Amino acid sequence: MKITFYGQNTLLVKINDINILIDPFISGNPLSKDKIAIDDIKVDYILLTHAHEDHVLDAEAIAKNNNATIVSNYEIAMYYQNRGIQVHPMNHGGNWNFEFGKVKYVNAIHTSSFADGTYGGQPGGFIIEGEHKTIYIAGDTALTMDMKLIPMYTKLDLVILPIGDNFTMGVDDAIIASDFVECDKILGVHYDTFGYIEIDHDEAKRKFFERNKDLMLLEIGSSIEL
Repeated sequence: MKITFYGQNTLLVKINDINILIDPFISGNPLSKDKIAIDDIKVDYILLTHAHEDHVLDAEAIAKNNNATIVSNYEIAMYYQNRGIQVHPMNHGGNWNFEFGKVKYVNAIHTSSFADGTYGGQPGGFIIEGEHKTIYIAGDTALTMDMKLIPMYTKLDLVILPIGDNFTMGVDDAIIASDFVECDKILGVHYDTFGYIEIDHDEAKRKFFERNKDLMLLEIGSSIEL
């Protein structure tokens, strides 16, 4: 499993020969728009945690460029189906076996609406179980006790958590979240894109290190392999 960071909450997850894009927000991201060209992105699936613009801005264009399938909650899926895009609707607690592995849509505490005001259903996160590795993408969320349910049914190799604070959990709550899901390997997302969510990288890494955890903050366009 290879994971490439495109800024904010945008990730390209490659499992074998299948490319899965998470929450595409690139063309409007001041940190990534001059580094990543959306027309160059090749994907098979696009997973959307919720409907906010900084998670879905480029979803329609990339989906149409690639004839990709959008996977999200029912309301978001129907929004894109009405625009002629292939979709797979899910809802909280549900699982589906895709060609790349099993996906579970889990709870998140946040809000969800499209830029045009359309209701975007309830926000969520994704657990992706590939052939060899399992990851949890929390999406935009507060710290929630529901996270304690995750290690009851799966063992995570990586947890991807928002750490920018203000709109989501911050560093301190993300440390607790990693305890809840019983995973000490963390990829931080949803930080620095706007003034509200700028963080001190060294302090964030230090706080995780002091709890014997590994916080990774990737440069835009860089990757890790599990």
